[in-house]
Amino acid sequence: MKVVILAGGGGTRMASDGDLAPKPMLEIGGRPILWHIMRSFRLQGFDDFIVAAGSQGDKIKRFFLDAVDTAGDLEIDAGRGHVARSGGADDDWRVRIVDTGAHTETGGRVARLRPLLEAEPFIVTYGDSVSDVDVAAVVEQHRRRGHLVTVTAVRPPSRFGGIRFDGDKVAGFVEKPQIGEGWINGGFAVFDPAVFDHPAMAGDGATLNGLFETLTQEKRLGGYRHEGFWLAADTLRALKLLEGLWENGDAPWMRPPLAGTASPELMAS
Repeated sequence: MKVVILAGGGGTRMASDGDLAPKPMLEIGGRPILWHIMRSFRLQGFDDFIVAAGSQGDKIKRFFLDAVDTAGDLEIDAGRGHVARSGGADDDWRVRIVDTGAHTETGGRVARLRPLLEAEPFIVTYGDSVSDVDVAAVVEQHRRRGHLVTVTAVRPPSRFGGIRFDGDKVAGFVEKPQIGEGWINGGFAVFDPAVFDHPAMAGDGATLNGLFETLTQEKRLGGYRHEGFWLAADTLRALKLLEGLWENGDAPWMRPPLAGTASPELMAS
């Protein structure tokens, strides 16, 4: 099953060097968020990716080209101008970076990928958020319920820090815990290829939010409720939190989901 990662938005200056960079190229532990998302999918058996690029797509292409060019061992005979390679990249995946337009909206980006996706269901997610969602469970629910699209619903982190207690003593602080503040669309959605014929997907101005609202009215949108970890790197604070989890060896998105933790459905047909 192919995984589409939306990475066509404008740049942000949250990068460590202050340069304007696409959000998916912001780094966690020296690797772009895009790499972390793909690695998380790969741990769950998904290895065929399409990156829907747009603004500054050249930076995304350069990352993957450099990863291939510098992978493995090199033996250089400078006098003869000969280069021998051995070994290869650690990441055994296939990735296609497709230019979907600098100003195309989210739905329009997916629509432009139709020739690559219309043969079977596919996954769509955003290029700035990581999660420990059980993707196979989302796919299984989608197939069982027969919705046109199934989105993964998550609880956003609290706007405030939390406190851990030991009796009546403060035992520590929790940075932005995930508690009940309502459900939001967290990405990790499964699409049936019939979605390409839906009027809400027509044109570069089509948005996924618009599609989801229309499908809700038509009772054709499914929702998988994920109670676990999810975080979008949409602020510098969130990016630092993700960096801290990675540095401490406690990155939930890098752990395969536990069997039997599938969440109940959020929306009935």
